Amino acid sequence: IDKYQYQIIHSSVELRIDKSTLHSDLELSNPRGNLTKDCTGPWKTIWKKNFSFSMEKVARRAQHPVQATLSSLKMLDVGKWPIFSLCSEEELQLVRQACVFGSAGNEVLYTTVNDEIFVLGTNCCGCLGLGDVQSTIEPRRLESLSGKKIACLSYGSGPHVVLATAEGEVFTWGHNGYSQLGNGTTNHGLVPCHISTNLSNKQVIEVACGSYHSLVLTSDGEVFAWGYNNSGQVGSASTANQPIPRRVTGCLQNKVVVNIACGQMCSMAVVNTGEVYVWGYNGNGQLGLGSSGNQPTPCRVAALQGIRVQRVACGYAHTLVLTDEGQVYAWGANSYGQLGTGNKSNQSYPTPVVVEKDRCEHFRSSLEDSEDDIVEMSEFSYPVYRAFLEYLYTDSISLSPEEAVGLLDLATFYRENRLKKLCQQTIKQGICEENAIALLSAAVKYDAQDLEEFCFRFCINHLTVVTQTSGFAEMDHDLLKNFISKASRVGAFKN
Repeated sequence: IDKYQYQIIHSSVELRIDKSTLHSDLELSNPRGNLTKDCTGPWKTIWKKNFSFSMEKVARRAQHPVQATLSSLKMLDVGKWPIFSLCSEEELQLVRQACVFGSAGNEVLYTTVNDEIFVLGTNCCGCLGLGDVQSTIEPRRLESLSGKKIACLSYGSGPHVVLATAEGEVFTWGHNGYSQLGNGTTNHGLVPCHISTNLSNKQVIEVACGSYHSLVLTSDGEVFAWGYNNSGQVGSASTANQPIPRRVTGCLQNKVVVNIACGQMCSMAVVNTGEVYVWGYNGNGQLGLGSSGNQPTPCRVAALQGIRVQRVACGYAHTLVLTDEGQVYAWGANSYGQLGTGNKSNQSYPTPVVVEKDRCEHFRSSLEDSEDDIVEMSEFSYPVYRAFLEYLYTDSISLSPEEAVGLLDLATFYRENRLKKLCQQTIKQGICEENAIALLSAAVKYDAQDLEEFCFRFCINHLTVVTQTSGFAEMDHDLLKNFISKASRVGAFKN
């Protein structure tokens, strides 16, 4: 949340809010993808207003080119990534950070608590970096990066992978049909290749990939690009592919860049003065220039004049920026409503994203009731708070029945009736013989009478199997007594 500091410690959550940064009316901006992880000290995650951190995002939408960095699995539900079902429990216990990628999320790179790097999956175009194109259903150590600590990585559609180490070195591998690996060839890279051409004595601090082009940002604020350039996305003033890293100059010549991002075939940079520069494909207005013409060199987004931007992020064909005042602007493709503007029309100019202010009423009331500068909330676990925040911005939830029980607890506590109904609906859709008793117990606990009746009826209709489950054997005594009494009244025990 742009105006909040959101700190997660282990399994509990403390919502740390600096009142001095808040206006009288809170405004929320979509926080997804803006989670940072500090993996060097005790487990914690912070969402800051000033967003002065290195990009730390999980790549879940693997079918699109996305800026991705390693994200702690302690902050996520590993079960949502099917590929991790190939790992043993012992292997999962060692995972510290991971990035799932590929055309269908069928590849993963992860690090362990021992700073070892492992890969797993289908290995399309050698994107696992193992030296071959053979799929692997067992995690394999990426020996060529032994001893390296990963600072950030990104991947393209091929897929190709661009990785920066903590020392600022760049390694690339995978699909290379358009020279997106930056090694001067078009041969697929089967093992990580150190990219030093024009980057020697440079420390790379951020990387970004389009479908088939790559960007890196150095510590001194310079941007280098290479790869596919059919729409000018490399920023070289031509449409010829760029086989090796080339510094992006033009309007950026004397600028200090602090943030970069790539869409499918476009590139973005934020400079330290808060200006945004864009180049590449613009067929959907994703450059925000008020037109649909491609831009072969960096061009300032004039519509943001007087607005100080801190971060930029790209989807496949749309763009979002976050300002120093916590406002989000969006533009580009909008056929799925991804701009959040209330319609599905493309936008070629930056458009403010407005979120209903009353959606944060719970947090506002907590602020008003406290005179402290920092307000801590620790009633619920991180997954529950995260699911609640997702609901606030999307009006939907995507949880397993068991996870929905925790959110149902929060919904009951906050008297969030609509969310409570959504949780009950999710539980109903996912009920089975194994979890029926647990869900019935939750319905009773949170006074969800309609759900309680539904779970009870399900148990009666599957009584033989339900009574043989561990959940029934461990059933609370009073709940069991009431269950048997009610089941008897409806004739469940008649021959």
